[in-house]
Amino acid sequence: MKIYIDADACPKTLRDFICKSVMRTKTTAIFVSNSFINLPRSPFITIKVVEKGFDIADNYIVEVVEKNDLAITSDIPLANDLIDKGVAVINFKGIEYNKDNIKQNLGMRDFMDMMRSTGVLEPSQMGKQKPFSDRDKKMFADTFNRLHTKLLRLNP
Repeated sequence: MKIYIDADACPKTLRDFICKSVMRTKTTAIFVSNSFINLPRSPFITIKVVEKGFDIADNYIVEVVEKNDLAITSDIPLANDLIDKGVAVINFKGIEYNKDNIKQNLGMRDFMDMMRSTGVLEPSQMGKQKPFSDRDKKMFADTFNRLHTKLLRLNP
């Protein structure tokens, strides 16, 4: 079992949490990014720097991920592709994407994209994204630990 992190948008506090967890459990984590990210030195932590470009990091993750891996991303189309491959997926706020909720999330994302592209919604009408809170960190940690433990049992 490996953990793939869509690292360009991953908050530093989550990177730190993931690194500590994988070193403790001796699980491999691959941070995929368009640029270098400073991470602790560990045989369990790797950074894969891919070329800059639209969906390059996403395409890399989809290409190398395997069934029963864990992926961390807030990119809903990427999450959809990963779920189709049998991968467990959570976002940075700790929400698990799965077969029961991904189509609804994808539909809402596509609808909002259409509203923005047709000019019905201006970016100022979208509202600002809320800052990453302590509640978000706890929800992420709880979901991550639950899925990580489950997948470790499946892949001893």
